[in-house]
Amino acid sequence: MDFGLNQLDKNRVVLYAVLLGLLVLFLLPLWSPLMTALKTAKQSITTPPIQPPLHPTLATFGEALSRLDTGLKNSIIFTSVATVLSMIFGSVAGFVLTKIKFKGSRWVFLAILFGMFIPYQVVLIPLVRIMRGLGLFNTLWSLVLAHSAYGIPICTLIFRNFFGYIPDSLLESARTAGAGTWTIFRRIVLPLSKMAFVVAGIFQFTSIWNNFLFGLVLTPSQAKYPVTVALANLKGTTSAGGFPLLMAGGFITAIPVLIIYLFLGRYLMRGYMAGAVK
Repeated sequence: MDFGLNQLDKNRVVLYAVLLGLLVLFLLPLWSPLMTALKTAKQSITTPPIQPPLHPTLATFGEALSRLDTGLKNSIIFTSVATVLSMIFGSVAGFVLTKIKFKGSRWVFLAILFGMFIPYQVVLIPLVRIMRGLGLFNTLWSLVLAHSAYGIPICTLIFRNFFGYIPDSLLESARTAGAGTWTIFRRIVLPLSKMAFVVAGIFQFTSIWNNFLFGLVLTPSQAKYPVTVALANLKGTTSAGGFPLLMAGGFITAIPVLIIYLFLGRYLMRGYMAGAVK
């Protein structure tokens, strides 16, 4: 039975069917934890994860939020500050390495870029000693400095690639008119770099927010835990009965990142298309 469909309509039906199947496939890992979070401890044991609860409850979300409250505040603070700092230093470094010609600039860029490939585990012991020496150990500033330093290489790469698309003739015209290097950077380059800031900001915020190791090592006090460490320390999650609490905590932890992608996702795509990342 063709239901009066021509070949083009049949192709569309097949295409939409395939896309619907892929949508279900991609949403299944989200659906299963959500259904588990809405169940009681007993229901999570006696029913399959994908089965909706007969009597859904939000009690686990309330309990998870109360236990993650401090961690959420800590993560919002240090993640926002570290993201801004890494973007500032990365944009300056990218501008200098792209538009200011000096001998050895390529090697300086490679040295900065090398920082992207240093595993976190390699620097943990010297990082702890440095933070203790600075009196910043077990403070949010230790997380700010660590994440800012690790974010500078990738931000430098993003901004350097983006600044390469800004015509040198535009900057030379500004110099001819008497503008200095800092004025050119502040009045001309930065206003043209909104897409690069969006790309770098989303990348950095997501990376810092999801990081677990630095928070575990640099802030051993429970009052300074980031949300990822607080999530891992939810009581009762080692048993099957604790699954709803853990799933609810996972959803709460993911909300800030989801909000950023929902509101800035379109700008992220524009940034990619504008050449913010090669």
